[in-house]
Amino acid sequence: MRELPLVEESDSRVTWLSLNACPTLDACVQLGFDTREVCRAVCEKPTQLFLSRLDPSLRFVRDYSAIRPYAPHCRESIVRLDLEALMREAIEEARTAKAEGNKGYGAVLLLGDRVVARAHDSITTDGDPSKHGELKAICQAAATLGSPDLCGALLLSTCEPCPMCAGLAVWANVTTVIYGSSIADTAAMGRTRIMVGAAEIAQRSPFTIEVFGGLLKDDCDSLYT
Repeated sequence: MRELPLVEESDSRVTWLSLNACPTLDACVQLGFDTREVCRAVCEKPTQLFLSRLDPSLRFVRDYSAIRPYAPHCRESIVRLDLEALMREAIEEARTAKAEGNKGYGAVLLLGDRVVARAHDSITTDGDPSKHGELKAICQAAATLGSPDLCGALLLSTCEPCPMCAGLAVWANVTTVIYGSSIADTAAMGRTRIMVGAAEIAQRSPFTIEVFGGLLKDDCDSLYT
């Protein structure tokens, strides 16, 4: 299509240049709003929610440095992630945590198809009860990206985030959380947990956030037995 010319097409990525008529663009130009902020806030999560219904491994990526009217087109992509490979990276973080004498939780955070943070819990070694792997990954990503707004980000964790970490994911505006073991699973294994699930936090949140569980569950469960 002339209005959506493809510039890249592979098994893991499709990229096109949007040249089509856009009411959001027209409204921003007329009202003097910045499309780099408005389009991210308005379009990013609904587009991802639609893709996730098809397959959670599909991620929507837009280049906000090349967006109309500041560029001749909007460069957009759909990428397919290897979620199991990414969870294995989180599992390696968890194993590092255990080797250091901590409880063994690992997390990886991505923006699009780019890993921007890897972290594991360090409560024991740092003597700080807040040093959960997910919290550290979110803070690390915000520092790397130079913004507390992680809209579009995907957080993978070996275990379902506790209420503190799930709450932080909400306040950071993370788009998706995917975990391996659940809070209920690890509580049944003897772990001390606050029995409030990440999905419940998300449902009560003022922001939209997806939560999926059970990725490489057996591998993640083995960390906590």
